[in-house]
Amino acid sequence: MPAKSFLHMMACIALISGCACAGEAREPVDYVNTGIGSISHMLVPTFRTVQRPHAMFRFNAPYGDFTQDAVSACWVQYPAHRQSPVFSFRPYSGDAEGALGRWRSSWDQPHARPYRYDVRLDAYDVVLAVAPGERSAIFSFSFERDEVHAVQFGLQREKEGKYTWDGRVLRGEDVCAVRSGFPVRVYLHAEFDAAPSDVRKAGARTAVFFGKKAETVRMRVGISYVSAEQAERNLRAEIADFDLERLAAGARDAWNGTLRQIEVEGGTEDERTVFYTALWRIHERMVDITEDGRYYSGFDGKVHDANGVRFYTDDWTWDTFRATHPLMTILQPREEAAKLASYVRMAEQSPERWMPVFPVPGGDAHCMINRHPSIMFLDAWRKGIRGFDARKAFELTDHTEETESLIPWHRGPLTELDRFYKEHGYYAALRADEKEWVKEVHTDWERRQSVSVTQGASYDAWAIAEFGREIGIDAARLAKYDARAKGYALLWNPKTHFFHPKDSKGAFIEPFDYMICGGFGARNYYTENNAWTYIWDVQHDLPGLRALFGGAAAMEAKLDEMFNTSVGSRWNFAGQMPDGCTGLMGVFTMANEPAFHIPYLYNYVGKPWKTQKLVRKTLECWFRNDRMGICGDEDGGGMSAYAVFSMLGFYPVTPGLPEYQWGSPVFTKATIHLENGRNFVLEAPKASHDAKYVRSISVDGAPAASALVPLRHADIVKGARVVVDMSTRPAR
Repeated sequence: MPAKSFLHMMACIALISGCACAGEAREPVDYVNTGIGSISHMLVPTFRTVQRPHAMFRFNAPYGDFTQDAVSACWVQYPAHRQSPVFSFRPYSGDAEGALGRWRSSWDQPHARPYRYDVRLDAYDVVLAVAPGERSAIFSFSFERDEVHAVQFGLQREKEGKYTWDGRVLRGEDVCAVRSGFPVRVYLHAEFDAAPSDVRKAGARTAVFFGKKAETVRMRVGISYVSAEQAERNLRAEIADFDLERLAAGARDAWNGTLRQIEVEGGTEDERTVFYTALWRIHERMVDITEDGRYYSGFDGKVHDANGVRFYTDDWTWDTFRATHPLMTILQPREEAAKLASYVRMAEQSPERWMPVFPVPGGDAHCMINRHPSIMFLDAWRKGIRGFDARKAFELTDHTEETESLIPWHRGPLTELDRFYKEHGYYAALRADEKEWVKEVHTDWERRQSVSVTQGASYDAWAIAEFGREIGIDAARLAKYDARAKGYALLWNPKTHFFHPKDSKGAFIEPFDYMICGGFGARNYYTENNAWTYIWDVQHDLPGLRALFGGAAAMEAKLDEMFNTSVGSRWNFAGQMPDGCTGLMGVFTMANEPAFHIPYLYNYVGKPWKTQKLVRKTLECWFRNDRMGICGDEDGGGMSAYAVFSMLGFYPVTPGLPEYQWGSPVFTKATIHLENGRNFVLEAPKASHDAKYVRSISVDGAPAASALVPLRHADIVKGARVVVDMSTRPAR
C-alpha cells in the first residue's frame, strides 16, 4: 500500500474509533483500554478481544502477552474464552512457493478497541483489520508490497476438518477441542470482495492467492455451530457488504449502549478508564450461541430448539460466581435468568444429568473445585429473578451433589473420598509421607485440596438448603445440606486460628507450615493459595467464623496480622505459589478469586474504616491504567467485577444474600440505568483520593445506622437515591 493510502486508512481508523476531539465529551467505550493487563505478572495476561457484548463471534489478538514479538498464526474464532481457536489464517506476501509453507511474523502498531482490531504483520508488510458482528465478521488484509499476495488457511484439527472452494467462497469445517462432552464442529462461510487469482492446497492447508499489486482485500465470514448452511445464513442476516468501517461503527454503538448502563461522574481519567475497561471485560461472557432460534449443545451433541430463551455457555463458575454473576443480577436480570435456564438445560442434556461447573460449547470443561451454580441459583432467586425452572434446578443440583465426585479437576462418579466426606463432613487429607491411593486424584498436579474442597462444599450445601427452603422443598430433604454447611468448622484449629487439614482418623496433620503448605500451589490441602487465604473462605457463615475466633477482636487481630505478615523469601514463595505470589499486601493476594472478599471483612468486626482504606489501596495498587494494571489471572471477568463493584462503593461478600457490604465509592456520582426503567443513583460528592472514609449514608433521605448496615438489593432495583458523606478522616 502506498504511504499516502496507508496514512489515509489510519486517519479513518482514528475517526471510526470515536476519539474525542478537544472539547468533545468522551463516550464510555472511548475509556476502554484493552491493553490493561496485557503484560502478565505471572500467569496469563488479559486478552484484546474483539467481540460484541456476549456475542458468539470472538477474535483475539494473535499474540498472547504483549511482550511476545513473533506469532505463528491468527485465528478466526475462539469458541471458548482464550481456548480452542478454530480456522487459522496467515496473510502472506512473497514468492508463490512460500504461500503454503511455514509462516512466522513479528507484529507492530496494534490498535485494539472492543469493536475493531488493527495490526501490522511486519514480516510480510500486511495490515490486518477485524470488525465483529454477532455471528459474523469482516476481515481486511492490506498488502503493501508489489509481490504475490495470499491468505493461508489452516485447521485446529487437521484430520477432522476441511476446506472447500467455490468461486469467491471458502467454506470450512473445524473442530474445537473438548474436555468433557461432545465435539463441536464449527462451520465457516467466507466470501472475498476480490476474485482470487488461484487457490492451492497442501495437505490440510489452503492458500487463496490474489494479485501482485499493493491492495486491500476484504473477507466477510459467518460462523455456526449448527451447520454450514446456518453459517451462511448468519452472514447474510448481519452483513450485506464488505464495509468494515460500518460494521465497526455498529459494534461501537453496541458497546456504548451496554457500557452506558452505568454513568459515572468525578474520579480521574485513569479511574474512569479502569472502570469502563473492567465493565467491558465482564460482558465478554457468558456467550449467547443461539442461531435462528436453535443452538448446538456440547452436552448431548445435538441441535435444539431454543423455545424463545437464548442459550448461553462459556462460564467458569469458580471464578464468576463471586462477583460477575451478582453484578449481572443488577445490570441484566432477564439475561441472567436465561443464563441460569441454560445451566438447567445443560444438566438435563448431560448423560449423567450433572450440573456443569465450567460449561463451554463442547460440554463441561470441569476445572477447579466444587460446584457453585447452586450459589448462583440462590443469589438470583433471592433477588427476584425468575425465568428459569427453580424446581428442576434444585433437583438437578441435588442429584449432582449426591452422585458426582468432588475430586478437583475430575468429572466422575463418587469415590471413597466422597463417601468419607458424606459420612464425616470433611475431605480427608494425606500426610506428607502417605502415597495417594485414590486413583481418580490427579497426583502429578491438582492433588486432593482437602481443606478448600471442604469449605467450598460447605458453601454449596448452604446454598442448596437455602434455595430449597425458598421454593418449598421438604425440610427433611434439606437436613443433610444444613449439616454439611457447617462442615468447614470441623477443620478449624482453635490453637492457631487456621483451617487445618485432617487425616481420615480425625487428627490434624502435624507439623504444618501455613505459608508453604503442601505441594505446588498448596494443592495437597488448599487451592492455588496458602492457608492464610483460606482462613476466610467461609463466605456463607461469617458470623460462625467470627464465633470460631472467639469474637470480633480476635478476628480483627488475625486480619491485621495477615496484611502485615511477610511471605518471606519472595523467590521461594513465588516458586511454590504462582497464583498467589502477585498482588501481595502482606500475605493477602489480590491476584486470586478466593481473596476478593477479604478486604470487606473488617465490616464484620465493627471496623468499616479499615475496609474503606484497604479497598481503595487494592484499587490503587492492583487495578491501574497500564499494561501491568491487573495483577492476576483475569479469567474473563472475574477480577474486573471486583473492580466495578469496589469502585462503585459496595461488594457482594456473600452471593446468596440479597445485600452488599459497603466499601469506599470512588466516583462523586454513579447512576445505574436498570432494566425496569428506574435509575439507582449513588452520590458521594466529597469523594476523592484522600476522602475515602464514609461518615454517613442515607437511602432516599433516611439515614442508615452506619456503614455496617449492608446496602439492600431491593433498594437498588427500586431505584433508590443513596448519598454517602465522605471524609479524609475515618469514623472510628
